[in-house]
Amino acid sequence: MLSKLSRWPAILYGVLIYSFLYVPIFILIAFSFNDSKINAVWKGFTLKWYATLWSNSNVIEAAKITIIVAIVSTIIATMIGTLVSIGMYRYHFRGKTALDGALYIPLVMSEVVMGIALLAFFSIAKIPLGIWTLIIAHITFCIPYVVVVVRARLQGFDKSVEEAAMDLGANEWQTFRMITLPIISPAIIASALLAFTMSLDDVIISFFVAGPGSTTLPLQIFSMVRFGVTPEINALSTIMLVVTLVIVLTAEGIRFKQKI
Repeated sequence: MLSKLSRWPAILYGVLIYSFLYVPIFILIAFSFNDSKINAVWKGFTLKWYATLWSNSNVIEAAKITIIVAIVSTIIATMIGTLVSIGMYRYHFRGKTALDGALYIPLVMSEVVMGIALLAFFSIAKIPLGIWTLIIAHITFCIPYVVVVVRARLQGFDKSVEEAAMDLGANEWQTFRMITLPIISPAIIASALLAFTMSLDDVIISFFVAGPGSTTLPLQIFSMVRFGVTPEINALSTIMLVVTLVIVLTAEGIRFKQKI
């Protein structure tokens, strides 16, 4: 009896924490279907804000730029991050520990500092701000996430499988393409989905490196919010939330299957 009573504070604490985290999100989603422009008053269910959003040319253009930047940066970051992970796992050289630690600095570095650093670099290199600076910046902060996920998979990699393939006559490229790559492919896919999500949602770094005509969707939302939160913004946020959630759940599903 006492053990059951002692569980209630923990259960209540958990309910309060999850309510604090998710109730505002549920409210945002609910009011994206509100027939009133005032978020504090519910007047009925409607889909007109989603239709209004679809006819907003600025939002559509920002969405196109966001998708292009996310896809290109994800592909390049995944390729570079995978090669770096394999190289750091297989080879031993002087300064490897320092280089290994440097790969994780962007994960803990403040995004404001990183954004300012990239802006300074583009200014010194005289690279005009635009979609290409966005892509370069997103590649930069996505690579460490790919490295972390792929290296976690390589830690449990059985090298004897590669050795067996080479003993049977396969060269290094054939061994990598037919043995190594299929084994670590779940981690590569999961890291790519994670990188895509990070690129899709980024605001702070994009704020510093985006030039005229290269506004991403999160930046567009940020500019719209300054004039007040309307159901149209709620609808846009709901769509981004759903897309991000699908990507994250897919990545976690792949990682879960990988562990099994």
